[in-house]
Amino acid sequence: MSPFKLACYLGGLLGLSVLIWLVLRADLPAMLQTLGTAGVTLLWLVPYRAVFFLLYAVGWWSLLLAYDPGRRAGLGYLFWVTSVREAIDRLLPVASVGGGVVGVRLLRWRGLGAAGIGATVIVEVVLTLVVSYAFTALGLLFLSQLGAPGGNLRRLILVFCVTLPAPIVTMLMLRHGSVFRRLHQFIGPMIGATALQEGAASLDHEIRATLSRWRSLVAAGSLQFAALVSGSLEIWFTLRLFGHPIDLPSAIILESMTQAMRHLAFVVPAGLGVQEVTLVLFGQALGVSSELALAVSMAKRLREVLCGLPALLSWQLMEGRRLQRSGRGA
Repeated sequence: MSPFKLACYLGGLLGLSVLIWLVLRADLPAMLQTLGTAGVTLLWLVPYRAVFFLLYAVGWWSLLLAYDPGRRAGLGYLFWVTSVREAIDRLLPVASVGGGVVGVRLLRWRGLGAAGIGATVIVEVVLTLVVSYAFTALGLLFLSQLGAPGGNLRRLILVFCVTLPAPIVTMLMLRHGSVFRRLHQFIGPMIGATALQEGAASLDHEIRATLSRWRSLVAAGSLQFAALVSGSLEIWFTLRLFGHPIDLPSAIILESMTQAMRHLAFVVPAGLGVQEVTLVLFGQALGVSSELALAVSMAKRLREVLCGLPALLSWQLMEGRRLQRSGRGA
């Protein structure tokens, strides 16, 4: 078993243990009653998630323009691929990286070059990390305005500042370096893979080219930021249904801190336990009880499942059809 898979399994086990501990400490009947008060209205979170997918798809569409001028992969197709990517990252034990790999494969079906597609996916992932830091900074700003305890706030800002160089350095390395060519030079002698050298150099070139298109980067980043804000409205809407309305800045605090913790604990599949403990800790600072915070998390998990399962099923159906066609062609 590879170290990465082992880290995912251990992270998942730890996250599951934290989740069980939180549920055992909370008033489970009260939490279920809270969910029941929302009723079927809570299901509006499912179609509302289309806003998130659309914003990300349009951002990706802008990055792909240079590699798909004929628009063989239209916006509708990118919308579907975006939903599949999130379903894989949210529901499968892939540590939030498998969705990008599948995204490259699905766009290859439309006849696009692997290097160009791979470059846009890598740049989009790094851009998401940068935008997430900006969103976290907004959450910390609102948290400071709400009079959070000084010691806790200082520790959060310290963690933010210490980890901030990571996305910046990554972006600079991709823009000015040859990361994948150097990686191939390092591992190539050990695995005997010499045929990949040209592909690694091509991928580096396309990544640098994509990062040089500032208008597309700004457009994609702005749309990603809007998508993250739309996630805050999920929390705002859910707590209103639970009879505990909060303002939008408080919802942004909860969503931004949740996303930040999920990114930091990226090896934990689906952020299991990470999302719940973050909502509980920051919810208490905003007057949201543990039961309410866990009910919000359950609502978000329910939305992930209801959005993700159809996406995963449609992907598998498409894979099956392609296998059947290739089998008949053989």
